[in-house]
Amino acid sequence: MSALPQTFADDVINQDLRTQFETFLDEHRRALNASLDGLTEEQARRRLVQSRTTLLGLVKHAIFVEKVWFDEAITCRSRADIGIPATPDESFILGEEDTIASIQSAHAEACEASRRAAANAGLDELVLGNRRGPLPLRWVYLHMLRELAQHCGHADILREQIVNPD
Repeated sequence: MSALPQTFADDVINQDLRTQFETFLDEHRRALNASLDGLTEEQARRRLVQSRTTLLGLVKHAIFVEKVWFDEAITCRSRADIGIPATPDESFILGEEDTIASIQSAHAEACEASRRAAANAGLDELVLGNRRGPLPLRWVYLHMLRELAQHCGHADILREQIVNPD
């Protein structure tokens, strides 16, 4: 499994904006990935809400999100070509092959691929493969921060219900 970078927000207070965006993204990526640490496969798959949302499903969905925003949006490849579901809702569906180890590894790999895909683009450079139309990479980073922050919050609540049910 690729390791997620270990730089933290406090380490980049006086760094350039790009470094700050990437550091904040990586903190959220690590937190979401780590939400599965120490759980059993059953706990990671446990449904505690009406939707398809589970801890394992959240991290699997994060793989989808990485590929939508840093592959589809940047390369303009279709979701079918990338090998991801057509809709966000489908990205939460777990198969028998999905395990904590396989999802954590695939997530770390997707995050690394995202970093590589964006590495040579400037923050104001337009990505052309999103359904909204051309978007600056800066907007993609902000959207990803929002998305990952929300899912980290979801993961915190689900994990608390699983680990401390009373």
